[in-house]
Amino acid sequence: MLHAQFMPTFVEGADNDFMQSDLTEVIVKFSGDIQPIRQDLDAQVEILLKGYAIITLSPNKIGRLYSYPQIESIEIPKNLYIEGLYNLTSSCIRAVQSTNSYGLTGKGVIVSVIDYGIDYMHPDFRKADGKSRILYLWDQTVAGTPPDGFSGGSEYSNEQIDQAIQSLDPYSVVPSIDTGGHGTAVAGIAAGNGSENPDNIGVAPESDLIVVKIGQRGFRPFARTTELMRAIKYVIEKSRQLNQPVVINMSFGMNDGSHRGDSLFETYISDISSEWKTSIVVPTGNEAAAGHHYSTKLRSDSVKTVEFFVANGISKCFLSVWKDFADIFSVEMVYPDGFSSGIISLENQIRNIRVGNSVMTVIYRQPSHYSVRQEISFNIQSTNGSIPSGLWKLRFVTASIVNGRIEIWLPTVEEVTSSTRFTKPIETMTMTIPSTARKVIKVAGYNDRIGSIAEFSGIGSAEEAEPRPDVAAPAVSILAPKNGGGYDAYTGTSMAAPFVTGSAALMMQWGIVLKNDPFLYGERLKAFLRLGANRRQNQDYPNASFGYGTLCLSNTMSYLERYKRGGDHQWL
Repeated sequence: MLHAQFMPTFVEGADNDFMQSDLTEVIVKFSGDIQPIRQDLDAQVEILLKGYAIITLSPNKIGRLYSYPQIESIEIPKNLYIEGLYNLTSSCIRAVQSTNSYGLTGKGVIVSVIDYGIDYMHPDFRKADGKSRILYLWDQTVAGTPPDGFSGGSEYSNEQIDQAIQSLDPYSVVPSIDTGGHGTAVAGIAAGNGSENPDNIGVAPESDLIVVKIGQRGFRPFARTTELMRAIKYVIEKSRQLNQPVVINMSFGMNDGSHRGDSLFETYISDISSEWKTSIVVPTGNEAAAGHHYSTKLRSDSVKTVEFFVANGISKCFLSVWKDFADIFSVEMVYPDGFSSGIISLENQIRNIRVGNSVMTVIYRQPSHYSVRQEISFNIQSTNGSIPSGLWKLRFVTASIVNGRIEIWLPTVEEVTSSTRFTKPIETMTMTIPSTARKVIKVAGYNDRIGSIAEFSGIGSAEEAEPRPDVAAPAVSILAPKNGGGYDAYTGTSMAAPFVTGSAALMMQWGIVLKNDPFLYGERLKAFLRLGANRRQNQDYPNASFGYGTLCLSNTMSYLERYKRGGDHQWL
């Protein structure tokens, strides 16, 4: 995160080719009127929420943003990656769906899937009469008519999707495709109706759907944080207009940040989650066994070496080092062939090092008004081909150490594979961003056949005040709808999150739609999910792997019924 007292020419999180684009997006936190920036800098200004905006402008004008007193903080968007690599019974959901008990189906509630698309032709997303359950589909990657208030992509209504379903050439009517099948699987677990096979019914089979396919806003073939921010605003605004509660599933994650919920991206998600009758669900990611996190304690006047491997064929990589601002030390990077970057100290602030066909940029950033911690970022990128593979060494040459704790992250598995890894990794603090945002429901993944946490499931901190999962849900060999019809098995915490998403929809139906609990959303809904979770004897909770335990919706509903029977005073 960048601030006015430190204005480098290289901007956080920006790859060289991104910064060379004609236009660049930045996320800003602001107060007052920022509309003058539109004309002054020939920029596009999108206000997403009070105090948050995305500004699109020429890269060489970013520095001028610091001259505006309205701008409080600036952040370059980061890249997001899919967190993907049944179980209704183990999650105590079938009992809640049964007509002999609650008979909940999600009717009247919106399930929103923000992902890489959906196979809208799949029968699981249609009603009994063959019409689509998808109220709106905003494809940010297709040029066309964008939603009101947004400048990119194409929005398709329920009527247009129905027309496409009935057409001999559906994709000429609604040319939106789930590029990898991930979004279709996630939507199916949360809300599929099992039309092709009743045994494969989802959690909330009668809920309505709003889908956003994100990515490719002008520059890239994959999603950026700005696309996700726009998508959340769009979904909440649509749900408010329709007067329906909404639960949003976002199965994306990244490692580029402090993992403490203090980036503008994360604080925006926490703030906007308080808008309307909204719950947001995010998986903890697949990084626990990936070897992409390292932590240690430094001592004064010493040298500490941290080793990591870079796999063959990797074109770019980063290391994000987080430290106490009071600790003073220098760094040195040693390449696989023995070349040294030389000692890089705080006084250098920014250092660009070119070796062969690779460029490494090292930046000492400054703490923000959101965090007292400091980041030292290493961005290594090839100008042609791959960066050097093999064993790299990062040395810390310390001076005065007060706290000494450092945390280092490599990119996620989806970016650099698990062959790029630290030689001595640490499994804690491996929840990916934005599952670290404060007000989202954080879902870990476990193998419900044997009851153990999935080896890949992102693990929280051992420190109680730092991010941990809320609950765990099934994540191994989950049968879900696939592109083109039928079903397939999927594994990953991406598949755990929609179990909780669908469960939240059933809770909202019972509470808001059926008027048993008008405030059953957001943090209140999360609290009841935690309360009802199954917990093993002789194990401490909440813990860094399971959070408060494994999802058990029938337990949660029993507690809700108990509070309902308490009368009006439970709202006080």
